[in-house]
Amino acid sequence: MAPASPDGSNNHDHHDLRALIRDIPDFPKPGILFRDITPLLANAAAFRTAIVGLSAPFRNHGIDAIVAAEARGFIFAAPMAVELGAGFVPIRKPGKLPFDTHAFHYELEYGVDTLEMHIDGVTPGQRVLVVDDLLATGGTVNACCAMVENAGAQVVACAFAIELAALRGAARLAPREIFSLIRYE
Repeated sequence: MAPASPDGSNNHDHHDLRALIRDIPDFPKPGILFRDITPLLANAAAFRTAIVGLSAPFRNHGIDAIVAAEARGFIFAAPMAVELGAGFVPIRKPGKLPFDTHAFHYELEYGVDTLEMHIDGVTPGQRVLVVDDLLATGGTVNACCAMVENAGAQVVACAFAIELAALRGAARLAPREIFSLIRYE
């Protein structure tokens, strides 16, 4: 597999993995087409291909930590951390982390949400890769990036198994580098 170009603009679509993503119409509500990754996760070879494919563009980027928000982001981020020899830092909903935390409040379409990260999760100067299963509007990942940057660490890029391009999440995350394994227009 060819890695992303230096500017991250060369995203590669993996049709064999795409075949293992199940479309569920009208879930969780009418009008939504849900992209179900569970068949991909259940196939050991495909899951390994996804982890290697998501990690490959960042092998020589000096990644110190991989950050992901619960819960599906953890599925990809933890094995990527092992693959890249980096630490894994979970970002969770309030009250789920046992140590002192940084909290970040962010706007949703209809309200406000909060995420937390341990105060020693990332440190100033660390090079961080932010990972999630899916890029839609980018709100949660943008909040994760802001939390990492507020702690003095550098967001090297954001990586996703799936990108729903029509929802323009990449524009919300700009100018950060974005890499998506599978992209739906």
